[in-house]
Amino acid sequence: VRLQVQNVEKPLYRGTFHCFQSIIKQESAFGLYKGIGSPMMGLTFINALVFGVQGNTLRALGKDTPLNQFLAGSAAGAIQCVICCPMELAKTRMQLQGTGEYKQKTKNYKNSLDCLIKIYQKEGLRGINRGMVSTFIRETPSFGFYFLTYDCMTRYLGCEAEDSYVIPKLLFSGGMSGIVSWLSTYPMDVIKSRLQADGVGGVTQYNGILDCVRKSYHEEGWRVFTRGLTSTLLRAFPVNAATFATVTVFLMYMKSEDNLPECEPAPVIHQPSSL
Repeated sequence: VRLQVQNVEKPLYRGTFHCFQSIIKQESAFGLYKGIGSPMMGLTFINALVFGVQGNTLRALGKDTPLNQFLAGSAAGAIQCVICCPMELAKTRMQLQGTGEYKQKTKNYKNSLDCLIKIYQKEGLRGINRGMVSTFIRETPSFGFYFLTYDCMTRYLGCEAEDSYVIPKLLFSGGMSGIVSWLSTYPMDVIKSRLQADGVGGVTQYNGILDCVRKSYHEEGWRVFTRGLTSTLLRAFPVNAATFATVTVFLMYMKSEDNLPECEPAPVIHQPSSL
C-alpha cells in the first residue's frame, strides 16, 4: 500500500526492502502490523464466503470444466467484495496513518473498527464502500484465475490423498494460484489503493477509476501499475499456499471420517482419484 500510493515527486521508499527497513527503523517492528485488525476481523468471513460460494456454484453448474472453475471462482470473488472493500479501506487508512504526506501529530484512528466508524459518521455508506467498483473489477476475474490455476496445478502434479508428497504439492499449487491471481489484475489493485487513500490528507485528487488511471499514467508512466508488485508476490505465495492446503486437507479429513458425507472439497476438482 505504501509503495502504491507514495508521492512520485517525493518518494519515501526506493523499493520493497527499503520500505521494510524504513518501517522498522522509524516505527519499530509494530509498524509492520499496522491495520492488522481489519484483516483479522474480515478474512474469516471472506474465506468462508469464497470457498462456500465457489463450491456450491461449481456444483450448480454441473460439469466440472475449466470454464466452470473460472466462473465459480469469479462468482465467489464478486460476492466477497461486500466484506473485502470496507476491510481493505480500513487497512489502507491505518497503514498510511502517520507516514509521509499523511503524517500528523495526532492519530485520526485508534484501530480498524474506529476507522470504519469515523468514515461512516463522516461520509455514510458511500464512504465505507469507497473503491467498491475497483475492488469488484479486481476480485471477479482474479478469483476466477485463482481457482482455475489451482485446478490445473493439482491435476498436473497428480495430487492423490495417498501420495506421501501431497502436502508439498498442495502448498505449491496454492502458492502458484495466489501469484497468478495477483498478476492477472494487479494494476487494478494499484488503482483501488489510490482511490481508497485519496482524501486522507484533506485533498482529493481523483474523480473516479478512469481519472485515477489517466492521472497516474500521465504523471508516472506505465510503471505505476506495477508499484509494490514484488512485496505483493512475496506475500501471496505463502498466504495462499497455507490457505488452499489447509482447506483441502481439512475437507479430505472430514470426508474420510464420514462426518460430512455430503461435503466435497470445493477447491479441488472431482478427479477420478481419491482426492
